[in-house]
Amino acid sequence: MKTSKMIFWTATIIIFLMEGVLPAFTSQTDIAREGIRHLGYPAYFGNALVIFKVIGALVLVVPAASQRIKEFAYAGFAYTLTFAAISHTVVDGFGFQAVLPLIFLGILGLSYFHYHKLKKVVAN
Repeated sequence: MKTSKMIFWTATIIIFLMEGVLPAFTSQTDIAREGIRHLGYPAYFGNALVIFKVIGALVLVVPAASQRIKEFAYAGFAYTLTFAAISHTVVDGFGFQAVLPLIFLGILGLSYFHYHKLKKVVAN
């Protein structure tokens, strides 16, 4: 159980930092705006994405958040990361920019798996 707890919190904190904190602080930079434009998305999409990412990241790290809301947050991040990889592959070809979201998708999967493992132990 201790190992699962460590893996869960490590993976969850990585997601929190990379998908919540980093976008919150960098979303209004020229590089971020150019990245959204380069992929063919309108500017407002980037702003909405950041808001939902920050909310989702907070939901994942707040232990009091309901299990149903956490499931929505996990699903939202899974969709976001999957479509980020697809968008980068379609626009720029398959390279590091397309692989990076898949790496974070794997980390998200670790968090999700161990979240449910810990929930099962608590339920018993």
